[in-house]
Amino acid sequence: MADTTSKRRVGIYPGTFDPLTNGHVDIILRGARLFDRILVAILVNAGKQPMFDTAERVAMVREVFREYPNVEVDTFDGLLVDYARQKRATAIVRGIRAVSDFEYEFQMAGMNTRLNPRIETLFLMASERNQFIASRFVKEIARLGGDISSFVPAAVNRRVRRKFSEM
Repeated sequence: MADTTSKRRVGIYPGTFDPLTNGHVDIILRGARLFDRILVAILVNAGKQPMFDTAERVAMVREVFREYPNVEVDTFDGLLVDYARQKRATAIVRGIRAVSDFEYEFQMAGMNTRLNPRIETLFLMASERNQFIASRFVKEIARLGGDISSFVPAAVNRRVRRKFSEM
């Protein structure tokens, strides 16, 4: 019998997800429809000071997607194309909210293609409802005591509120 796991379409959606927003959720769910497996790859970047540590971010994403068997969560550091090769991914999924996102993502896609021409980059436009949501805005609103419940999943909202109450 042939090994069918090696022929599965795997997409990687990389990011810091600090915190996971409804915009991220939208892209992940749409990616889950396009691929047999979508791997949410949380970047471990020692140069950034995230609000949530890596383990907290992994736990949040896993909690939100626990009922989606083809959504997996992992962490990576180093070059994304190396990680994608290791995971046998066929595509990198990127969300685009505005023209400014496209300029940056276009350059990254070009560099990734030069580093590994076998991995495609797939751009998904943010849905109209989520085009303005950014993790940095969510954190700022929460820090100032605002309501972020319409920007993040309920599980993330609880964790963000808890985090700010501890500060």
